[in-house]
Amino acid sequence: MNIVREDLNEGSALLKIQITPEDYADKVNTSIEKYRKTARIPGFRPGKVPVSLVKKQFGKSLLAEELNKVVSESLFQYINTNNLEILGQPIPAKEEVKGDFENPSDFEFSYEIALTPVFEVPLTKTTKFTYNKVDVNNELIGKQIDDLRRRYGKLVSSEKVGDTDMILAQFTELNDDETEKEGGIVNSSTISMEFVEDKATKKALKGKKIGDVVVVDPKTVSRGESDTAAMLGVKAEELADVSSKFALKINEIKHIELAELNEELFDKLFGAGEVKSEEELKARVQKDLEEMFSNDSDRLMMRDAYKYLIDNTKLNLPADFLKRWILLSSENQVSTEEVETTYPDYEQSMKWQLIQGKIFKDNNLQLKQEEVVDYTKDLILKQYAQYGIPAPEDKELTASAQQVLANKDESSRIFDMIAETKLIEYIKSTVKLSDKKVSYEDFVELANS
Repeated sequence: MNIVREDLNEGSALLKIQITPEDYADKVNTSIEKYRKTARIPGFRPGKVPVSLVKKQFGKSLLAEELNKVVSESLFQYINTNNLEILGQPIPAKEEVKGDFENPSDFEFSYEIALTPVFEVPLTKTTKFTYNKVDVNNELIGKQIDDLRRRYGKLVSSEKVGDTDMILAQFTELNDDETEKEGGIVNSSTISMEFVEDKATKKALKGKKIGDVVVVDPKTVSRGESDTAAMLGVKAEELADVSSKFALKINEIKHIELAELNEELFDKLFGAGEVKSEEELKARVQKDLEEMFSNDSDRLMMRDAYKYLIDNTKLNLPADFLKRWILLSSENQVSTEEVETTYPDYEQSMKWQLIQGKIFKDNNLQLKQEEVVDYTKDLILKQYAQYGIPAPEDKELTASAQQVLANKDESSRIFDMIAETKLIEYIKSTVKLSDKKVSYEDFVELANS
């Protein structure tokens, strides 16, 4: 056997696998003999089928099967031995096979490979990124404390509708002239004034009392189609036939009475003795908010870094090869037109994978199994804390982490999360970051832009 490499251009090469009978004859004969022992052919007992008959009926297919095995093994052994970094997988050349299956002798199989391009990642100490930080000021801290107090507060009856009150109401469907629609929807539900974004509707409801009726569009007092459907007691697909006018009759008004700022609340929030005063509470809330927003700041910075690297990394990919590879390797059959349409996104994704891979390789960034298990244990602990469940013993926690990692999809997701964290840390330690404090509202706008 011999493999000859012909470089087609800077980014691709042709591998010609030259095979002689010595490379495959014994394998084919063994395969024929094995098949002869199990073949069921009318007129012959199992295991007594003549070799000549097996060769005549199945010889070509068994030959093709063994040749395919020899070619595949040789091809990937050559790639590994020569440390070739390739894109995708080898694909058959247009003139794939030279040889005669009727009278087998020498064969030559040709495969095209695309070589991973040589490139540099354009990140240095002089590369600049803006690092946006939320200005965690007294106003934001106060809002967060109010939210915490509301979470542990209690519902009390109220006479008038306020900005954050809950309304228990009956919705009655109306005609365009605001008369009650015959056979229309009548359903009782609740709405929270806190989430009513339509200013006109909020103004119309504020200050109303029990028994008052306000005509509203149900979309303005709900959050999206599924919420609207649930509020009216219908299926989402039925909303198209529902009126935009409903009589909202106020049956009850509930006001959340904020929990008192005392030791009982502090212990519920942070554990016994962790926070002892309002000043300590403010300091703790500020610290927690800054930590929470730091993850969002990292993601914003990473979004800018991604765009910068995609736009500025000189990395040319062999488009024609990759398009043919996509056509041949796709699990579901795709057309040439579909590949042409989706290729730009695919190319960008592969470019990013190559950039990430080079950063990890050049800087010896690794994902160790112990690190992955510890990270998974931390995720599980956070889930326990979220639901107020005491953390289990370390042995049980480790077993739970290993069970999570046994799930292929979950394991892949966690590996991606750790890889992203390492990538963010590398970029932050490599480039020059310019800190910029912005208001919470501006930060949200940046994140959604």
